[in-house]
Amino acid sequence: MDKVLALALKDLRLLLRDKTGFFFTFFFPLIIAVFFGTIFSGEGGGSAIPVLVVDEDGSVESQAFVRTLSAAPELSIRLTSRQDAIETVRRGKTTAYVVLTPGFGDATKQMFWGSPPRVELGVDPARRAEAGMIEGILMKYASKRFQDFFSNPEAQQRNMTGAREALSKAPSMPQAERQNLEQLFASLERFYAGLPKSSAASDSSLQGGISNIQPIEIRKVDVTVQRAGPKNAYAITFPQGIIWGFIGVTAAFGISIVTERTKGTLLRLQVAPIGRAHILAGKALACFIMAVALSTGLLALAFFAFGVRPTSFLMLALAVISSALSFVGLMMLLSVLGRTEEAASGIGWAVLLVFSMLGGGMIPYFFMPGWMRGVSNFSPVKWAVLAMEGAIWRQFSLTEMLLPCGILIGVGVAFFATGVRAFTWTSER
Repeated sequence: MDKVLALALKDLRLLLRDKTGFFFTFFFPLIIAVFFGTIFSGEGGGSAIPVLVVDEDGSVESQAFVRTLSAAPELSIRLTSRQDAIETVRRGKTTAYVVLTPGFGDATKQMFWGSPPRVELGVDPARRAEAGMIEGILMKYASKRFQDFFSNPEAQQRNMTGAREALSKAPSMPQAERQNLEQLFASLERFYAGLPKSSAASDSSLQGGISNIQPIEIRKVDVTVQRAGPKNAYAITFPQGIIWGFIGVTAAFGISIVTERTKGTLLRLQVAPIGRAHILAGKALACFIMAVALSTGLLALAFFAFGVRPTSFLMLALAVISSALSFVGLMMLLSVLGRTEEAASGIGWAVLLVFSMLGGGMIPYFFMPGWMRGVSNFSPVKWAVLAMEGAIWRQFSLTEMLLPCGILIGVGVAFFATGVRAFTWTSER
């Protein structure tokens, strides 16, 4: 028993001496717990869904509804034009847009007759869960006008007056039916006029009668250039799968350098008649070839087995190459951050998982607080997914592909240069 205890104490001392391993054993789980807690707590309105709003009606009623949506804690509203809204959603920069169509204000005044107010909901096809939530939010706040109506006798009186005016403009209605409705509306108008201003006719028996009335009519459209989403769900999921393949390749090659160092293989390579640059270039080339081969295989499977048809093979090749270069650079940086295999593995997977979470690879983007969405711009995962989707179904042009691909290549070069410098520094010690 003493021997077992001595060996256990030895391993504990080794863990404490390895500062990197100690950090990722004890402190990294705390960071993850705080990370997820911040995401799902929704503090500070961070869980608000970003939505663009277009007011094509411009009436008092439509402006009031915009103010209602702006005050809603579930949404983050920005007013814009229809064309800007469509382009912004198509490029994946926001979740959806809502257009208050012409006639919205007039339809709002018609509580129990005529067509309900109409809105157009344009959604990113990759974010249908958020789109369903937005529909529910729109219904919720559109229904609020019924509550306001029943608590406002003056509004009820105005509604009856409008109903009588609409009745007078319906000449095809039978005379007997017209007279009955005129008498009903007139009686209701006199009844509402006699109510005191403070009376709130919001009795539950009155409100219960509106349960089958549609508060708003939502016409939902998918947003791409031709207003059509991806051909199937696999066009959305395969880019995610390719990114996870890149992550696995990056982690494996990053650890391999540390393994070669601890086993003496790296030392034998350094004393061989080759330069340090050859060693690093060979490692980078192997990682690049593996990443491209893996993504090519997955894309071929998606094409032949699941009917995924990229809108441009040239753009897809650009996305794959730029993404692979970015993860090769990340591999080189991760390979020099740990001196032991355990530390390198812990650091590598920790960094890769954080990048994945920030980039939307593990958690839906709309769940993230606002500040975290801003931080996600530093994750190569976000730009790799956007580049893949742009080539597969978002129908990005070459100009639109330059941003994500340029960022991926720039990040890869910066990571690779930093990793090479750190590798040289540690080798000279």
